[in-house]
Amino acid sequence: MKKTILFFSTILFIMLLACSGESHDLSSDNRINEKIVDDETNNKTNSNKMILQIGDTTLTATLADNSSAEALAQALSEGPITIEMRDYGNMEKVGSLGRDFPTNNESITTEPGDIILYQGSALVIYYAPNTWNFTRLGKIDDISKEELMQVLGKGDVTVTLSLPEE
Repeated sequence: MKKTILFFSTILFIMLLACSGESHDLSSDNRINEKIVDDETNNKTNSNKMILQIGDTTLTATLADNSSAEALAQALSEGPITIEMRDYGNMEKVGSLGRDFPTNNESITTEPGDIILYQGSALVIYYAPNTWNFTRLGKIDDISKEELMQVLGKGDVTVTLSLPEE
């Protein structure tokens, strides 16, 4: 029954198009739909990025897909956050975010470039592996351990987090 209704509906649609004397370019509808999908993809891509300014170096990071990263992005939508970070354990830079964020702790072995929320209020940038229960906030894009260590330098460093301009 459903196939019959679908068949007659299709025939009726074709007949109406033919009788109206108008041609309808379905390929233009497809191009419009593709454009909408591309725009949604681009918006999602931009919305899951974060900028890290470290001295004269600007890095991008891809945010994790969790409520902690969403809360950080929401805070960054109000303006940049500057963090004074110190070296800890010859594996990470750590500094206070100045506020608490929701946690999504899970057992993680970090890699260079991982951005972690520790105890809900500290931001950690790892340049060496460590295994613990952490909340992943994101990962710095396209950077090696050596490059990251050079950018972060030895000792204290100031990092400013922001969202990309749209």
